Amino acid sequence: MAICKPGPFGHPSGKIGNTIFYMLKGQPVCRSNGKPGKVSLKQKANRQEMSVAMELLKPMKDFINVSFKMESAGSVKNPHNLATSYNKKQALTGDYPNIKVDYSKVVLSRGLLEMATDLKVSKAADGLQLSWDSGMEEHSALDDIMMVLVSHPTRKRASTFLNAGRRGDGSCFIPLDKDWMLKEQMEVYVCFKSSNEKLISDSAYLGNLNGAPDSPLEKAEKEKYTGIKARFVQVAADYEKKKMDYAEGVIGSKAFRHLEKEYQVLRDKLAHMPGKPS
Repeated sequence: MAICKPGPFGHPSGKIGNTIFYMLKGQPVCRSNGKPGKVSLKQKANRQEMSVAMELLKPMKDFINVSFKMESAGSVKNPHNLATSYNKKQALTGDYPNIKVDYSKVVLSRGLLEMATDLKVSKAADGLQLSWDSGMEEHSALDDIMMVLVSHPTRKRASTFLNAGRRGDGSCFIPLDKDWMLKEQMEVYVCFKSSNEKLISDSAYLGNLNGAPDSPLEKAEKEKYTGIKARFVQVAADYEKKKMDYAEGVIGSKAFRHLEKEYQVLRDKLAHMPGKPS
């Protein structure tokens, strides 16, 4: 049952038939509540895109709540809505069912504040060392604050540093206190916010550290390649031996033709299939 608080012509609140009415940040909205039909391929792809984007952004909540706070102010969207929208459109790659994150295209802030140049990151004994060109025309900009996020995808975690350093310092140190942090995959992002928190820059991707593990698809492809390669080595050795015997007329031609056919099929398959060692 829906309730119209202001009167008979006001916006209802609740359920009418298969439609649900409610208020979202002061804006009246409604959505359907019917039974879903057969899921199309596009719907499956959209669902996987949303799932991958949500998994990426969930550990980044503290960072996103600050980095998208200014853009979401005065709108019906919250910081997480904005982050999801940007990254679902820009940071995903591949086709269903193998959609994954392109970490170089992840967006963690949007704004007009200038980003620093000559950004660099390197591993130290117990953390990361970041540096950048601190030169700016406006003296007040030297007080801009650097925000740093280190994503740990294999652990589905993120290390957030909302006040890592001042723009004028030209460098900062990011402590990472877990033993695994400096050994496993890291994706590093930064942005600047003004000292009065009224402006923010676009985020910048500083790069990957320690590489990335194989995806489930890549693991499966490598396992399949390894199995076929082992069979090919066995068949090739038998083929080469019997090819010499066949030339001498020792073996029957039918068995040899079957062996030769398998040899050629496996050879051609290995030449074109994914999963080869890099």
